[in-house]
Amino acid sequence: MLVEIAISACLVISGVFGLVGSFGLIKLPDPMMRLHAPTKATTLGVGGALIASMLYFYFIVGQFSFHELMITLFLFLTAPITGHFIAKTHLHLDHKPGDLPPTGGARPWAGYESDEERARIEAEAEGETGA
Repeated sequence: MLVEIAISACLVISGVFGLVGSFGLIKLPDPMMRLHAPTKATTLGVGGALIASMLYFYFIVGQFSFHELMITLFLFLTAPITGHFIAKTHLHLDHKPGDLPPTGGARPWAGYESDEERARIEAEAEGETGA
């Protein structure tokens, strides 16, 4: 009885997160804001369904499901990386380096730093620490 309540709770929570993530993907105005909906809320929604499936197979069917565990780990590892790649692509397509806020240091944003500029800044930093 307690296991069935836990499985049901995971499914309801997963449905709420999926709905909120889908709604955010449609309603948020800016692409950088829309990025948070699928990478955060919808990932938690799918994760909740996978956890409910793992609980069902372990406690009701009586066998451990390694597949759901691997899918959950893969999902939680790849969703933030995908969101990061989409954000960097958006920055390079729509913004010039001068449009971005300051980084607070001597180096520019990572996507806008050339190899020569990086080598120059690192050489200057080594010269300051080595002296």
